[in-house]
Amino acid sequence: MSTQASPASGAAESAPGVPVTASDRWERWGDRLNPLVVKEVRQGLRTRVFWVSFGLLLAACLVLSLIAFANTHDSTYTREGRSYFFSFFVCLALVHFGLIPFNAYRSLAREREDETWSLLLLTGLGPRRILRGKVASFLVQAVLYASAVGPFLLFSYFLNGIDLPTILMVLLLGGTWLVFLTLVSVCAATLADSRMGRAAVRFALVAVLVVTFFQALTFTFVVTNERGSGFSFDRNFFLGLGAAFWLLVSDGWLVFEAAVARLSLVTEDYTRHPRRALVVQVVLTFLGMTAVWWLMDRDDDIPGVMGILGGLHLIFATLFVATDVDGQSRPLRAGTRAWTLFKPGALRGFRLSVLLLVGWAVGCGGLLWLSDGATSSLRMGMSQAALALYGVLYLSVALLLGRMPRSGRFASPVSVRLLYVLVGILGAGVPPLLAVFLNLEGRDELLNLLNPILGTLNFGKYDYSDPSGLKLPPELLLCVALVAFLSAFAADRVLAAREQRAHQQ
Repeated sequence: MSTQASPASGAAESAPGVPVTASDRWERWGDRLNPLVVKEVRQGLRTRVFWVSFGLLLAACLVLSLIAFANTHDSTYTREGRSYFFSFFVCLALVHFGLIPFNAYRSLAREREDETWSLLLLTGLGPRRILRGKVASFLVQAVLYASAVGPFLLFSYFLNGIDLPTILMVLLLGGTWLVFLTLVSVCAATLADSRMGRAAVRFALVAVLVVTFFQALTFTFVVTNERGSGFSFDRNFFLGLGAAFWLLVSDGWLVFEAAVARLSLVTEDYTRHPRRALVVQVVLTFLGMTAVWWLMDRDDDIPGVMGILGGLHLIFATLFVATDVDGQSRPLRAGTRAWTLFKPGALRGFRLSVLLLVGWAVGCGGLLWLSDGATSSLRMGMSQAALALYGVLYLSVALLLGRMPRSGRFASPVSVRLLYVLVGILGAGVPPLLAVFLNLEGRDELLNLLNPILGTLNFGKYDYSDPSGLKLPPELLLCVALVAFLSAFAADRVLAAREQRAHQQ
């Protein structure tokens, strides 16, 4: 009966001159709301874990507030708000940075373990809406926890010693960190399919949550003690704060798109959204870095530091972009051209990875060339270029080792990623060990020319004995570039041949 009435009601709402009541508006918003949010929130509020943790959180905050009242009610003026704010924040962090992300991981992992994920897909929501509903439901639970602790955090302000801007800044960063951890936990639930793989991912996630929990508390303690009273508007501090906020937001978006791609079908264009998110992140980050560089009077430390950090971030991201499966499904081949780098397939992922690594190094090098200080800028630029070239080189070698043989034993994405890590470890560890047997210095420049760690450091190191101040000449960087691009060309041809064979089958 309800299915027959809804078209009539929709026609009545769309007809001109017919008034729309409040109940119709609520019904319309209820249809737009993700039904998985309502389901997960109701299911989460009925669990014993929620009520036990909620009760313990309230009891701990109440006990701390009574202790604060007993210690300060006889004093005319106190400055204990900083300590009690941190105590209340620890109670909230146990739930926000530990319980909520792990429960989000368990919720999605349980769907895959119990093989109920296919039933969710039959509802027609799709992986994107399902994951969005999962994340939103646990964020709603996090808001309920925060609403319970919020009055106690505000109570610490009246104890003096901490100001409102500091409280708001800590809560804003804490909320952003909560969303990021939840997205990472949901993505972690999509990484493994076997029982052993799920156990390894769970152990790694618990370790990461424990380590990041103490790091978040350390950061909060430092901020509240240094800037708790008399908040100062330091430009460098706010630039660092904005960079951290942008990193969490952009990486959270990238992680969410990667999780959606992991759960999508092979017949879908599953790589378009995560690769587009990565490109948008790189472009906007470079534009923001350029603006900060100009604001800081073209200081070469900005592109120098950001170039290295951004290069490391891209090396980690391209590890997943370039190790996709070979070929595409038949429905996607018609719209694929040579320049479409967002389409599925390891070949286009590898080309996009090389383009991003080289483009980031060239962009940061251009900013360094426009900065003051020719010698230091040249050394930083060479170090960044070497880091990008090492990323291209070792990614190409891993793809050649995994995809060159016709056997598919080492051709899977997981195997290629493990080969990438193994080749990187060998490249960083074998040259210093070989130097010991040859009675040479462990940091020998020529022997460590292809070392991804020592080579990057050697290209950026200052040499006091040389008038130019360069430890390694630019000609050696050209040698590294030649080896890297030859390896990239060979990997590109191997991936193209494998894609052609996959399409012929």
